[in-house]
Amino acid sequence: MSDDSPGATISRLGPNAGWRFWLAIVLTGLGTGASAAALTLMLQAVQHIMWPGNAATLLDAAAQATPWRHIVVLLGAGLVTGAGQIVLVRLTSSNSIDITEAIWFSAGRLPALRTLGSAVLSVILVGMGASLGREGAPKQAGAVIANVLSDKTGLSDEQRRLLVACGAGAGMAAAYGVPLGGALFALEVLRGMLALRLVLPALLTSLIATATAFVVLPDAPTYIIPHFDSSAINLALALLVGPIAGLVSVGFVRTIAWADRNRPRHGRRLIAPVLALGVLGLVSIPFPQLLGNGKDIAQLAFANEIPFALLLALLVLKPAATVLCLGSGVPGGLFTPSLALGALLGAVVGQVFALVWPDVQPALVAIVGAGAVLAATTQGPISAVVLMMELTGQDRSFIVPLLLAVVMATLVSRLIEPRSIYDARLTDEEIAQRQKLREPAKR
Repeated sequence: MSDDSPGATISRLGPNAGWRFWLAIVLTGLGTGASAAALTLMLQAVQHIMWPGNAATLLDAAAQATPWRHIVVLLGAGLVTGAGQIVLVRLTSSNSIDITEAIWFSAGRLPALRTLGSAVLSVILVGMGASLGREGAPKQAGAVIANVLSDKTGLSDEQRRLLVACGAGAGMAAAYGVPLGGALFALEVLRGMLALRLVLPALLTSLIATATAFVVLPDAPTYIIPHFDSSAINLALALLVGPIAGLVSVGFVRTIAWADRNRPRHGRRLIAPVLALGVLGLVSIPFPQLLGNGKDIAQLAFANEIPFALLLALLVLKPAATVLCLGSGVPGGLFTPSLALGALLGAVVGQVFALVWPDVQPALVAIVGAGAVLAATTQGPISAVVLMMELTGQDRSFIVPLLLAVVMATLVSRLIEPRSIYDARLTDEEIAQRQKLREPAKR
């Protein structure tokens, strides 16, 4: 069988095929960047309407809101979820809207209207307070744009698969301002392979998308952290946090898989999200940190501003809120919830050991934990490290302990569970089939 890699396919079809492929890359980057900016502005508008006030963050606004607003807004989110799911399933589709599944088993083909509808719905619900990530929407938008352009330019299945992964990664890159991390995420996590011939398309797509989004969105780090000093105790804690993060990640991935398999069907699509989000609304009255994607509590953990008792409670309640939302049918991402889980885990470990060794910096351990859980849950250690550097705007102050923890967490998680949060729904047979598809057949 002939090599169907992007480079080989372009060479075989001649210069016009290459020109079409790179045109699709450029247009995907432009469209994804514009879409990510529009979806981010939509989320901010929904959040401001549902949680009004002068607060700078969703956490602050929710903390100042009345108990009745928590209940009414989250019950409303449940009703929107149920109605939205009923509408989405009526859109005819022969393919899944799951990006990972589409890339591996449908050559990246996605139902455009249904996928875009899910993206808009997830942005609205996260803005209302659902405990899921906002990156799912720009990833879906980027993937749809890439799929449509693949049709228009007549790309091969392998080129389409690559372009859809690049579009999805560019969506994350544009939403968070992480061009290098978004490109690596596209290849390592979504495409499942890091090869030299794939790097340039992924980088170019993410770079164009990020630059386009910067016209509207601020060019600033997502998380503000201090500079940390190197010490032997930090390295020792990284070696401890890594395996713990790997085990926690396995439990989180398997719980996500269970929630995904048990999503409501038929008439339960209307009832389940109202009940689930109603419960979230009640619990969020004493714990407003449960609302939203987890960015605010990760920032507090990185600044060591969460009391220990609250840390312990959130370490249990925040992932439970994410699983509750996902299991009730709420669409959304899992990137920031995973990062927040790791930040809480690392902060707990850091504060415990700070009682014995005053030189321990709990904030640093929180950052290391965030990167370790992110790497283990996505099965993407390289992209996780780069994403943590870009999200914080830091380059060296935590890189060595972070690398140690990421390696340990990924090794532990892969020994127990080959799936990531993005392919948790795949069966053992599909996992084996995906492994065979990681590299196109050679001559």
